[in-house]
Amino acid sequence: MTDGTPTGKGALNPAASAREIKALAHPLRLRILRLCGLHELTNKQLADRLGQDPGTMLYHVRQLLATEFLEPGEVRTGESGALEKPYRSTGRSWRLDTALDDAGSNGPLAPIDALREELAESGPHALASLSRFVLHLSKADADDLISRIYDVLREYTDTEASRTGEPAYGGMFVLHRSPD
Repeated sequence: MTDGTPTGKGALNPAASAREIKALAHPLRLRILRLCGLHELTNKQLADRLGQDPGTMLYHVRQLLATEFLEPGEVRTGESGALEKPYRSTGRSWRLDTALDDAGSNGPLAPIDALREELAESGPHALASLSRFVLHLSKADADDLISRIYDVLREYTDTEASRTGEPAYGGMFVLHRSPD
């Protein structure tokens, strides 16, 4: 549902607040979240992996810390003997289908840009499935489709902890109204 109403077994991911939407409105931050969801990484490791200046990376990490999408891990000793401060995703999920007006013009496209960058980095062999479609739907049909897809996704996200040893797959569901 796009109105945030809980359905099925448990509530849908909460709609992001205006502050959270702003934090999520940058593809680099979304890539940081994905990487820190797989491994605890330091600012330097993130900067190296994503080809960014460490200062730029720290700015984006702080935005994610402030909105509790990231949290600091335990300080550790790195390979060179220096202390390192890693970060990890808190595992919070969100929906950007409500209050998108608060995200600015690039907000709704940030997840798509991040996914495009991840696909380019992964290469064509990493793509497990791609479907492009056009459907004629009433508002009620569109709401039903979204709800049913969220229900299927929830079945997997609710049991994710039992599969952490398996390969990680990323994905995105986008339903948009055609300009035609």
